[in-house]
Amino acid sequence: MNSGNHDDSQKSVDASCADGFNVVLVGFMGVGKTAIGERVAAGLGFRFADTDKLIETAAGKPIPEIFLERGEAGFRALETSVLKQLLGEEHLVISTGGGVVTVPENIRLLHRLGYVVLLTTTEDVIFRRISANQNRPLLQTPNPRKTVRELLAARAHLYKQAADLEIDTTELNEAEIAFGICESARVQFRNDSRK
Repeated sequence: MNSGNHDDSQKSVDASCADGFNVVLVGFMGVGKTAIGERVAAGLGFRFADTDKLIETAAGKPIPEIFLERGEAGFRALETSVLKQLLGEEHLVISTGGGVVTVPENIRLLHRLGYVVLLTTTEDVIFRRISANQNRPLLQTPNPRKTVRELLAARAHLYKQAADLEIDTTELNEAEIAFGICESARVQFRNDSRK
């Protein structure tokens, strides 16, 4: 685990400005945000919210269809709208889509929502996990492996800018990761409540 001691001058909002006691999971597709998020929610006694599922509900269709009809920009607009709707909620663990950080406004919204945890793993692990999934619109390319590499490189600094805590999940199981996030969140929430 790495603390989120990145260049704090780049952060537009820090965790102490969060509106609610929530845990927000960010990271590339395939790092385990949903599976780990469900465990963290159970561990903290929080509700679980998956922004991709909320987007599909709002649009009334699956994400691949949203991308086909509205393009990535249309999808990102829906994503921002969902984040705004979650403001003011408390005691949530929120799993976000892998590209949420590509919209600058979203990084500010993530910080307002709560304690932001970045999950990372290696490119090989990511590709192994996502290669069989045909519901990843951004990977419908002639060379998905190259696309993963390029997207990871383009988003790395944005993920770090968004994160209060970074966890490399490569050598950890879901239970270990969830436990670490729960303990870190409890400390963060305790510190925030004293302010």
